[in-house]
Amino acid sequence: MNRRQMLNGLLKPAKGSDLIPPPYTDDRTDFSACEDCEAPCLEVCETGVLKRTEEGRPFLSFQKAGCSFCGECARACPEGVLSLSKGEGIRVQVYIDPRSCSAWKGVLCFSCKEPCLENAIRFEGLYKPVVIDHRCTACGFCVSRCPTGAIGVRTWS
Repeated sequence: MNRRQMLNGLLKPAKGSDLIPPPYTDDRTDFSACEDCEAPCLEVCETGVLKRTEEGRPFLSFQKAGCSFCGECARACPEGVLSLSKGEGIRVQVYIDPRSCSAWKGVLCFSCKEPCLENAIRFEGLYKPVVIDHRCTACGFCVSRCPTGAIGVRTWS
């Protein structure tokens, strides 16, 4: 990781089956209708985290922001691929890598905790942040704010 990446906390989007699925989908969602779609969902995404693969499949990229769960992408989807009836959950687990985290190395850093509206990041003392899975909505705002790129996501199988 070069200095610019570390300072910006940038992470590369996952590839293939590791793509972060958008909210308002479920395990049975068929993305084939997205291939020929004009993607109005991307245009209405208020935080700009919704992206598309070359094949048209929508996915989330937490490089610069997180998902606000506004629902506009689902309302704009002409094919019903994204649907409010499928719920707003993002099917990933957010984690903090202690080897890369400044706080785990003794530096006072609360960059991940500040944007977390669900209070899903707990610090053991002043250091050692951990994600509380049952509180985390996987919105991704903490991912984009981490100055060292120590926060990542794991897709569910």
